[in-house]
Amino acid sequence: MNSTARPTAVVDAERRLLDIGAGEVWKYRELLYFFTWRDVKVRYKQTAMGVGWAIVQPLVTMVIFTVIFGRFAKIPSDDLPYPIFAYTALLPWTYFAQALAKSGTSLVVDANLITKVYFPRLMMPLAAAVAPIVDFFLSFVILLGMMAWYGIAPTRHVLFLPLFMALACATALAIGLWLSPINVKYRDIGFTLPFLTQIWMYASPVVYPVRLVPEKLRLFYSMNPMAGVIEGFRWALLGRASPDFFAIMVSAAVVLALLFSGVIFFRKRERTFADVI
Repeated sequence: MNSTARPTAVVDAERRLLDIGAGEVWKYRELLYFFTWRDVKVRYKQTAMGVGWAIVQPLVTMVIFTVIFGRFAKIPSDDLPYPIFAYTALLPWTYFAQALAKSGTSLVVDANLITKVYFPRLMMPLAAAVAPIVDFFLSFVILLGMMAWYGIAPTRHVLFLPLFMALACATALAIGLWLSPINVKYRDIGFTLPFLTQIWMYASPVVYPVRLVPEKLRLFYSMNPMAGVIEGFRWALLGRASPDFFAIMVSAAVVLALLFSGVIFFRKRERTFADVI
């Protein structure tokens, strides 16, 4: 036996159709923490207000919505003070909008890493979807203060809040897994996302209650996962009428289908990232 023989490495480009790379992602799980923490630090680096921006954005938006939709348009708010009604919806919506924007453009933003170092590319949109949770918790503290001001106590249903938050995270990640590979080749995604997010917000019950949606459109409307998330937040925190759990199940099924197919699509395209980006 030749003890000086060089080690060899075999590169296998073949993958099973339904290989989602879960084992590889778990192997590099510590990298998820570093990517997430890096995104949080970079977001507020060299800013005068720092993490204060996480509070200002939903707070100012809530004030504008209260004046325009609550005072001028007189949109009903399910017998809740309109600031509470709007801010409770803006919390998950702001998180979702940030997570979607970051995950959808994550591959292009980290193009240098993709061309130089190997790691599971799924880590990038995953970390981008997780990082805005820090902003969510900072804004959530303001909501608790507002609820105390208006004399509204959280209900026991608050225990279900993490489930609705997980649904919002899964929704952003599922769509990000579809958009980020497309953005590698067609940079139009970076211009389309803000427009798409703005339209999506008005297609969700942020400024109005779901009961204003015509009954015959409810099933179609429930295919919007953020509708279930927002109604779930209001139910869990404010103790309003129970949301339509069948509609939430429909939303969850849509998200799971998008997430599973998105992972497969992402894995299929990731072999060309370094060449195209």
